[in-house]
Amino acid sequence: MQAWQTDRTRAPIATKIVVAGGFGVGKTTLVTAVSEITPLQTEALMTRASEDTDDLSATPGKTTTTVAMDFGRITLDDDLVLYLFGTPGQQRFWFMWDDLVRGAIGAVVLADTRRLTDCFPALDYFESCGIPYIVAVNHFEGTERYEAEDVREALTVPARIPVLIMDARQRISAIESLLALVGHALDATPE
Repeated sequence: MQAWQTDRTRAPIATKIVVAGGFGVGKTTLVTAVSEITPLQTEALMTRASEDTDDLSATPGKTTTTVAMDFGRITLDDDLVLYLFGTPGQQRFWFMWDDLVRGAIGAVVLADTRRLTDCFPALDYFESCGIPYIVAVNHFEGTERYEAEDVREALTVPARIPVLIMDARQRISAIESLLALVGHALDATPE
């Protein structure tokens, strides 16, 4: 237990981070990998009704999808707690994003190099909102590896935005992405 968890006179600095990106890019996986609590997941079975809407060609084994959000928590320091909110990836659920990002210090936009265009809506959203974000390339097994600068160029991400390579299944890799976002958010909005 952390000091703030046993001493009721101390309160942690609580921050909210959003994990966003396209359908099947690894948002639920990232939240699950780092959360110190059992994450809240709003997963629903995919049905034939979504066959014409959801492209499963890059994720043929995917059987569930997030329909509202994922929620997790991670304590990074004695007094720093991150609350993680994973967004749903499909366009029909984007109406929830405004509520999910309210109060967030920033966002991790996950990208899959097999489907880079799927992260454009998230990039556009955070640019238009003025919310600090980073791009985290989640490499999947059996896919070609690209350098961060190659992905930056392909997505036309400005030089001021960190782009990094990570694995959403690996706790340390996911935590490093969250730390990169916290650092970027502090640089972007130092007050």
